[in-house]
Amino acid sequence: MLAARRHIRTLALCASAVAAFSVQSAARADELVVSAAASLTNAFRGVATAFEKAHPNTKIVLNFGASDVLLRQIVNGAPADVFASADEAAMDKAVEAKAVVPDTRHDFAANSLVMIVPADSTLTGPSVRETLAKPQVKHVALGNPASVPAGRYAKAALEREGAWDIVDGKAVLASNVRESLDYVARGEAEAGFVFGTDAALMPKAVKVAAIVPTPTPVTYPIALVKGSSHATEAAAFADFVRSPDGQAILAKYGFRPPAEH
Repeated sequence: MLAARRHIRTLALCASAVAAFSVQSAARADELVVSAAASLTNAFRGVATAFEKAHPNTKIVLNFGASDVLLRQIVNGAPADVFASADEAAMDKAVEAKAVVPDTRHDFAANSLVMIVPADSTLTGPSVRETLAKPQVKHVALGNPASVPAGRYAKAALEREGAWDIVDGKAVLASNVRESLDYVARGEAEAGFVFGTDAALMPKAVKVAAIVPTPTPVTYPIALVKGSSHATEAAAFADFVRSPDGQAILAKYGFRPPAEH
């Protein structure tokens, strides 16, 4: 297990470096770079398509990953004009690092945390804690709490339920929430923690075993990156995300308005 975790961390670091290089290579002077949490992948692709249709002179380049990893890319000089994270903690770090313009920060979506199991799993239990304590649960997939919002939400929820001590010894730490989903979908983990919107993407591979209450609401903030040379276009994109049209697209993928927790 320890060797596996080291391997996962190595892969995560490599993936981060490749992502940063890819964005640097892809971005051109006439392109708006949006760095967004991995759980927003499908929804923001839809948002970007609609935005480009309404703004034909703007080309959107989407960069997805764990929120903290994206922030490190931005701080280290990777091109970005808009930052959308999957929790307030990542955006707080962005503000502290002076990576974003604080006055442009707004919440735009809400989500839920769920525990998933493979679709053919018979694993059940009266509570999340008792389910995870079962001997057949040898691997639990979750995002690395040090860098992945879904992992932070999961750890906080499990600590509150007195279940973190059980999960800690079985944890397979993923570099982002979609990787956690894949581990469970492939049967490499008997259980895992992802956002509800992620679980809905693979109904034939995973099923929701429990909706997990979180100490703080699962909320997504968006802000403009400080020093962007496309400030006008970046503001227009952020406004579109929060507009009725943008919210309708997000709703198609299971996201809720931020006021609904």
